[in-house]
Amino acid sequence: MSNQQPTAPASSTAPEAGVSSEPHLERALSNRHIQLLAIGGAIGTGLFMGSGKTISVAGPSVIFVYMIIGFMLFFVMRAMGELLLSNLHYKSFSDFAGDLLGPWAGFFTGWTYWFCWVVTGVADVVAIAGYAKELVPGIPLWIPGLVTIGILLALNLPTVKAFGETEFWFALIKIVAIVALIITGLILIFTGFQSPAGTASFTNLWSHGGFFPKEFMGFVAGFQIAVFAFVGIELVGTAAAETKNPEHNLPRAINAIPVRVMLFYVGALIILMSVTPWTEFMAGHSPFIGMFSLAGLGIAATVVNLVVLTSAMSSANSGIYSTSRMVFGLAQDGDAPAVFGKLSRRKVPQNALFLSCVLLLGGVVLLYAGKDIGAAFDMVTTVSAVCFMFVWTIILLSYLAYRRKRPELAAQSKYKMPGGVAMVYVVFAFFLFLIWALTTQPDTLTALLVTPIWFVILVIAWLYVRRSPHHKARHEAWTQSMK
Repeated sequence: MSNQQPTAPASSTAPEAGVSSEPHLERALSNRHIQLLAIGGAIGTGLFMGSGKTISVAGPSVIFVYMIIGFMLFFVMRAMGELLLSNLHYKSFSDFAGDLLGPWAGFFTGWTYWFCWVVTGVADVVAIAGYAKELVPGIPLWIPGLVTIGILLALNLPTVKAFGETEFWFALIKIVAIVALIITGLILIFTGFQSPAGTASFTNLWSHGGFFPKEFMGFVAGFQIAVFAFVGIELVGTAAAETKNPEHNLPRAINAIPVRVMLFYVGALIILMSVTPWTEFMAGHSPFIGMFSLAGLGIAATVVNLVVLTSAMSSANSGIYSTSRMVFGLAQDGDAPAVFGKLSRRKVPQNALFLSCVLLLGGVVLLYAGKDIGAAFDMVTTVSAVCFMFVWTIILLSYLAYRRKRPELAAQSKYKMPGGVAMVYVVFAFFLFLIWALTTQPDTLTALLVTPIWFVILVIAWLYVRRSPHHKARHEAWTQSMK
């Protein structure tokens, strides 16, 4: 479908605006990097830290919550995959949004995605500080916050291959932790393990009020928190320009998403609620740590605490990677200051990287601004989830434009989105349901009402940027490179 297209990213073809002398992003991420990057993106802090609250508000129905969200987002990913592979000039989804919907869409998508990951990174810093306090009681919260940011900078300044290796091992640790939890839980269930909460048994899933103990509105409430667990699922889309053999590796990573959702989310939650009745779970407490503690495996619980800490670090690491690449792409397209479009000798956008790390310091401030870590985490995760839904919506709108404007490419595509245009509208209806769900609880409603401020800022910035000579020159060059 796109074999005639050059495999270099668009940035390498643009001659204007003083960036032509800079090296372009290097395709250094192999299949195993992309596979584990996709898994790492799909298993975030939301599962390890947020699932306690999700279970407490929705009960066993949370199993269906995760299945439904995973099912719907799979189609977003398939649409993204088809678009990225339709033109290998695209560095990320902000590129195809700008090409198919107009320059405004590239600007809004790129900066919103950047904002999404900065906010998510802040949530991860908050989570890491909370877990560090569990491991080292009495430690000032700002210490783990600053140490985390320093480590992230050190991990991302080397080559992109070094990032890929780091994220490969981070993701592998998360996978091992979840598999260990499932195996341990199964042993406890089949041996009839007794605890103060009762006997470990699959019957715990329905013997405490059924699968929907809090009825429909409890089920709805589960979507508010669960959707944040899936942010980052589109992460492979930001690595498109640095992926070896994208026509082979991107589809493999995307197609494995349903299996990951069933194993890592649904499987883990079924085990957790079978060992301990859902009535015992509380917001702000990791169910993963709680299960090992309940089993009397104190050392294992400490190890899991470290693993959960690593998971949060992995999520923040992915966020730093994606934000730096997104700002780099925006600068290449004239939508961000030119200084962020420069690469180091190792082909890393270090200026964009420094910007993201500086803004993560907001997480350190937030640790002292809120009533508690749980409240701070809930606020930033809701804002992040709403902004990610905007990005997912733009991906689907771009797909509709692609089907309308380039039917010949769509017909030739070897990686078609299942369900096509009809499925896009099904997912849109689901997103409307999610927005409504966020209005049903006071804490998420507050965050939902605050989020539009970001888009007001973007509108003002766009009105200014689109008139700048830098933007006009870069956009004209970028448009030519897309042809």
